[in-house]
Amino acid sequence: MDSLAVTAAEGFVALAAARTAADGVSLSAVIAAAEKIRDRVNFLAVLDTVRYVYRSGRVPKIAAQVGSMLNIRPILTTSSGVLRFKGAVRSREHGIERMLDMVRDKVGQKPVHMAVMHAYAPDAAEQLMAKVSAEFNCVELWLTEFSPLMGYACGTGTLALAFYMED
Repeated sequence: MDSLAVTAAEGFVALAAARTAADGVSLSAVIAAAEKIRDRVNFLAVLDTVRYVYRSGRVPKIAAQVGSMLNIRPILTTSSGVLRFKGAVRSREHGIERMLDMVRDKVGQKPVHMAVMHAYAPDAAEQLMAKVSAEFNCVELWLTEFSPLMGYACGTGTLALAFYMED
């Protein structure tokens, strides 16, 4: 089964499968549980720069040059397994607020499972985690680093959220 997700969003799919399997149910029930979360999980990331995304071949050189000159920080999401541009901001703080606005619009005060991720930015990630914890009704809240590959592709300073609402 393809999770169609990345990072902790993919982790939530795997956790759903593992938790269901621990109940001793059939493989088809485990797959159904994983697919249910796969269809509901969200991923948002604010990059500190477009330089690393260019290096990974995900944006054209001219877009990276202009983005760097204007100090633009892209906000990315995933949809059906494809990384997508969701917006751009001029500072990390605005990027964090934009991501939180997107989460607010999607979940409100409903119970939510959430993970805060970072690429070599543990202090900023802990601050983001405190904001998330104070504002949202988190059933579970994780803090994790990106894998080295994600850190390479997204760049130092990237912050991200993965989340899905309870039933």
